[in-house]
Amino acid sequence: MAEDSSWFKTARELKNMGYKLRAGRWEDASTGRLSYDPLYEAKMIHQFDHRWATYGENGEVSRDSTLLEKADTGFEPTTKYWVPKSEIDKRLNEKDWTKKWLIGWRNITNATNERTLIASVIPRTAAGHSLPLMFVSNDAPLVCCLLGNLNSLVVDYCERQKLGGTNLTFQFLFQLPVLKPSFYDKSEIEFISTRIIQLVYTSDSLRSFALDAGYNGEPFAWDDLARANLRAELDAFYARAYGLTRDELRYILDPSDVRGSDHPSETFRVLKNNEIAKYGEYRTRRLVLEAWDRQNSKRRAA
Repeated sequence: MAEDSSWFKTARELKNMGYKLRAGRWEDASTGRLSYDPLYEAKMIHQFDHRWATYGENGEVSRDSTLLEKADTGFEPTTKYWVPKSEIDKRLNEKDWTKKWLIGWRNITNATNERTLIASVIPRTAAGHSLPLMFVSNDAPLVCCLLGNLNSLVVDYCERQKLGGTNLTFQFLFQLPVLKPSFYDKSEIEFISTRIIQLVYTSDSLRSFALDAGYNGEPFAWDDLARANLRAELDAFYARAYGLTRDELRYILDPSDVRGSDHPSETFRVLKNNEIAKYGEYRTRRLVLEAWDRQNSKRRAA
């Protein structure tokens, strides 16, 4: 962010230059060409969500996006800075990246946060160093599998055992037990990718990712409960993929549920406490275990 700051422009500067804002991007009013693209920061994303936070109109203060804003598939977050599209394309072309989307993760985190590893698809745009990018050679359906894997409770639990500070660098990411692309069969890829698309494709800016993943339709409406159920199904799938038993999954969700209330260890305490305060229950635990039981019943029936 420091050495590249000469490329950055604020909303005020771009207005004074005669540019107009359209769908989160500034265009040259005289030519209509998109000239400046948003500069995403890590705090603007969350798991499966590229619209987690936004800045005010003039970029002074950031805040969480509202549910009303997320319900609008045309809503895109406002960033603090914008970068020339030509410079973004130049750097991405140097990496032979031709896709109209990117995958990044939050570099700053903590093992005591609600979630530790936070990754998401974002539109093809600029990203600050707090939002490192990964360039994946696989097709989009397998990228969906990677994204689901990285954001799973199982991998998050593993990351919490390794992370000693607040900086989730490449070195920590490379140590994670991520499943190989060859692990998935055709039906599993379809199971995962259809759910990932519903989670990430919530605005027009990720239409290209949806198309690459095989979905040609309109963005999905933001529905908190529906999203929680989709995520629970993915978490149950990945727990089984790693060979966990139901009790081991229960332990990852909440050790006290298995070992008793006096057990000293904890895993997702912040997630648990936040959900109890918001929903009156540890909703993730219930939904994930229900999804596990449903999937287990289908396997036995097959």
